[in-house]
Amino acid sequence: MLPSVLGVRQGVLDAADRLRAAGHHVLVADFLAGRTFDEYEPALAHAEGELGHGVLMQRATDAVAEVPDGFALLGFSLGTVMTAHVASLRPVSGVVMVAGAIPPSAFGDGRTWPAGVPGQTHSTIGDPWREQELVEATAAEAAGAGAFFDVFDYPGAGHLFTDASLPDEYDAEATELMWSRVLPFVAGLS
Repeated sequence: MLPSVLGVRQGVLDAADRLRAAGHHVLVADFLAGRTFDEYEPALAHAEGELGHGVLMQRATDAVAEVPDGFALLGFSLGTVMTAHVASLRPVSGVVMVAGAIPPSAFGDGRTWPAGVPGQTHSTIGDPWREQELVEATAAEAAGAGAFFDVFDYPGAGHLFTDASLPDEYDAEATELMWSRVLPFVAGLS
C-alpha cells in the first residue's frame, strides 16, 4: 500500500486494517520516511521540492524489494504514481489506484502497463486534483495491454475521500461503496 503525499496517516492505516480483516497481508510502504502532513502545500513542498519523484520512486521500489512477485498494489493520490512505477518494474497481480491514476507510459522511458494485469481507479467526480485525461490514458493503456481496468467515479469533491481523518474530504458512503468493489477485486487476484 502506497500513501498519498500526506504520508502514512490514520486513513492509510484504516485502509490497511480493512484489507487485513479480509485476510490479506499488507505492507504499508512509507516512502516519506515517517513524515506526515495535515495540509497539501507543505506536503508537496517536501515530497516534490526536498525529495523529488526520483527519490520517492526509489523508496517505493526499495519498500517492496523483499516482497515475493505476484503481489497487489494499492495507492492513494501520489501513491498511484508509485503504484504505476512499481507495477511497471515488478510482476504484480493487480493495481488499485485511489484518488488518482497514471499510466506507466507517462514516465517517458518506454514503460507501459504490465501485460494482462487488471486494475481499478476510484475517485470523486469533483476532485480538484483529478486529471481526467490521465484516468482515460491509464484505462486505455491497461486495455491495450490486454488488462481489465475499471474506472469508478463517485459523487462529491473530496480528494482523499476514504480518509475519515480528513473531514472536509471524507465521504463515508463513497468509501463503503469503494471497499465493496476493492475487496472482491483483490480477493480475486491470483
